[in-house]
Order: sequence, then structure tokens, then C-alpha cells
Amino acid sequence: MPVGMDGRLSRETDVWSNWLRNHRYGGDADYERNVRSRVAVYVKRVLDGAKLWPGMTLLDIGAGEGAVGLAAIERLGARLRVVFTDISPALLRHAEALALCAGVVTQCKFLLTSAESMSPLAGASVDAVTSRAVLAYVPDKLAALRQCYRVLKPGGRISIGEPVFRDEALAACALGQVLAARPPDHSDRLMKLVQRWQAAQFPDTLEAIAQNPITNFSERDLVRFLQNAGFCHIHLEFHIDVNMAAPAPWEVFINTSPHPLAPTLAEIMATQFDAEERRFFKQAMSPVIESGERVCTERMAYVTAVKPYL
Repeated sequence: MPVGMDGRLSRETDVWSNWLRNHRYGGDADYERNVRSRVAVYVKRVLDGAKLWPGMTLLDIGAGEGAVGLAAIERLGARLRVVFTDISPALLRHAEALALCAGVVTQCKFLLTSAESMSPLAGASVDAVTSRAVLAYVPDKLAALRQCYRVLKPGGRISIGEPVFRDEALAACALGQVLAARPPDHSDRLMKLVQRWQAAQFPDTLEAIAQNPITNFSERDLVRFLQNAGFCHIHLEFHIDVNMAAPAPWEVFINTSPHPLAPTLAEIMATQFDAEERRFFKQAMSPVIESGERVCTERMAYVTAVKPYL
């Protein structure tokens, strides 16, 4: 089923489009508005770092639903050209439909390609490169950044905004180690279920953390990768925001997941909890979720760099 003129996602799916359509917002309009308002902040920071001006060609890697590229056109108007790339055909079609609805599709080009390849793009063919929440899922981040260097014109800028999930994984690992070291204790019942939940969404051993693309790097590694790719004038801002999570209905919360590769809590409970564990876990956790008493920590790395003139 193709993407409609209203910009809604096609029924054709993959892990990336499935997350956007089903598991990012939990099917709740209020929760979606809350998430989209946070995403708009990330997009603004990435575009501020790109320092765009009219007449440029922007390459947006892992464009998804086109949030960064379409916001760039909204900023710059008709004299900006944007190349959207993604590995998801469904998301590229979705971004194209949104561009069509916005009346800017003639300024856009849509390419199905991975960040590590970008073979359809000629060298020194774009003025700026952006990515938001893309490199975290790329196994070979250095290869991707070398491709960014290749396609940028001398003097061109790259601006990226990446979630850093390492601490979530280390927390799951530490909780597992603590619980394993304790003698069996009924008072640990809730914490054992929480650890099972965390371990299903993030790697929970040091070996698994080191092997998983979403957890085997830090914000400082991004700087090192950019240096090794040949970039100069590298600037890193690492933002840690600790806030109370917005209240959410229990059924909405359990049908969301923190990233495209993670199962939802509903899926985890269905496959890894028995009926009594599900009842106990809901009874203990739903008041916390629905009242907004849960602390939420977000870690985002914003990095900019320049391809030097030869």
C-alpha cells in the first residue's frame, strides 16, 4: 500500500517504520505531541550547528520521516536543496509524501542507501551534512563519517545529534550484577522484574555492551571518529537532561519503546513474565507511570565539524 497524500505511513513496514508508526507514541495523540515537541528541540540544535544559507545543498542522512530536512527548507525557503537518504523504503516514501504535501518536493531528492555506503552520491557534491539519531544504529560509524567527508565540499559542515545509550545499558548491567550477588529475597521481586525489562531493551553485560552499536560508543568516541575521518574544527556539546517524565496512561506507556531495536514493555511482559508477574508488575508500576513520578534522563551528543580546504 503506497503512502497517501495525507502523509500517513504505508502499511509496508520494516523495523524503522514500524517503530515510528506503532511504538514511538503508543498510539496516543497527547503522548505524540509531547514527543514531537522534544524532537523539534533536537532538530533545531542540529540545524543551528549546520549553519545553512540559501543556495546550499544539504544531505540529511537517515532522514526517517524527514524532520530535519523539511525543517531546513522551512528555515531557508525555496533556495535550499535537500537530499534525503535512508535504508527504509517506507520511510523515504513517507518523507516524500510529506514534502509533496508541503509543496516543496521539487527541492528534494530521495535516495535509498546506507550511511556507510552513500554510493549514489558523488564526491564533494553537498555543502552540509546532518544526521539525528542515526549513527547510534550504524555498526561502522567511522565508515559512515568517512562517507560524509567524501561527499562534502571542502569547507562544508557536518552537524549531528546522537542519543548516547551507554549509561542505560551500564545501569541494566549493574542492577543485574547486584541482584545476582544477593541471596534470594522476596523484597527484590520488583527489582528483578525491572532488570528483566531493562535487559530486554538494552544489552546488560559488558561483553554485549561492547558489541552492540547503540551502546559501544560514548560522546567522546564521536569526536575521535570525526578526527579519524579527516574533519577539523570539531565541537562537542553533551546535553544531559534529567526531568520528571510526563504522565502517561499505562496502556500507552507499555506500547512504546525507547528506540527502534527495543521491544515494547507489553511485548516483554507477554513473553518474559508469567501471569502473576504481569499482575504484580502492573500493580507496582502503573501508579508511578500514570502520575508522572518517574525520573527520565536523556543524553544527547551534538557534534559539528568542518571538512578542511585542500
